[in-house]
Amino acid sequence: MAHIAFIGLGNMGGPMAANLVKAGHEVLGFDLAAASLEAAAASGVKPAASAAEAVKAADIVVTMLPAGKHVVAAYREQLLPAAQPGSLFIDSSTIDVASAREAHALAAAAGARSVDAPVSGGVGGAAAGTLTFMVGAEGDAFAAAKPVLEAMGRKIVHCGGGGAGQAAKICNNMILGISMIAVCEAFVLGEKLGLGHQALYDVASTSSGQCWSLTTYCPVPGPVPTSPANNGYKPGFATALMLKDLTLAQEAAAAAGAETALGRHAQEIYARFSDAGRGGTDFSAIIQAIREHSGEVQ
Repeated sequence: MAHIAFIGLGNMGGPMAANLVKAGHEVLGFDLAAASLEAAAASGVKPAASAAEAVKAADIVVTMLPAGKHVVAAYREQLLPAAQPGSLFIDSSTIDVASAREAHALAAAAGARSVDAPVSGGVGGAAAGTLTFMVGAEGDAFAAAKPVLEAMGRKIVHCGGGGAGQAAKICNNMILGISMIAVCEAFVLGEKLGLGHQALYDVASTSSGQCWSLTTYCPVPGPVPTSPANNGYKPGFATALMLKDLTLAQEAAAAAGAETALGRHAQEIYARFSDAGRGGTDFSAIIQAIREHSGEVQ
């Protein structure tokens, strides 16, 4: 049993912390939102009065925070000064690569081991413990973190050194954002041509158009009963989060000098959709914007 501090108990962090409790670990948690802290407490997480209090007796510190600036500030101002020497820090936030590397540097300077371990799998994967972790770590930090990550996820991939996990995450989600738009455009075109949703799904899902956005997250009701399209596009992965990841990808592309024309256009499409007040809907609801721009609202 490990003593784990979990900082950030929202839609993703809450169920992830709950799975650590189920695995037999003692988890002390903190979140600025009282409701999130209460929900985590109901699943066995012990509430702390502050982030610093949570990490004082912890062997391992897990963070799930909104952005790079929050992670760096938390490491510098609250967590590392209060942590035990030699603690292992696992950051599962999705943040920019530069901030991830800065967090690694801060941890190293404080004598702590660290990994960046963003996730894929959404809220459903967090609750089910089936997340994929993309891990950036140096030395023995990956080996130390892996058993903890396995309590929260199904697949753990060591992508390279510090920051490599974040790089893998934003590249993966750029593919996802682009492919979802392509699938949505195909369904809207099919509608215009009188092609039924099921017929298009049956062809594309077994042909060269097959992809995760189609077979697991089909953006129209019917073909994939578990997709958000069958539940009013209630988010498994919200539009605002997809926009965040596409923006991180574009920032990284600009810094690295990579041409990502489709990634840039996908970011623009999701930005318009979010600016129209739809940031809280599932990202597959982008099909609604495509229909509207095609002159038909369904």
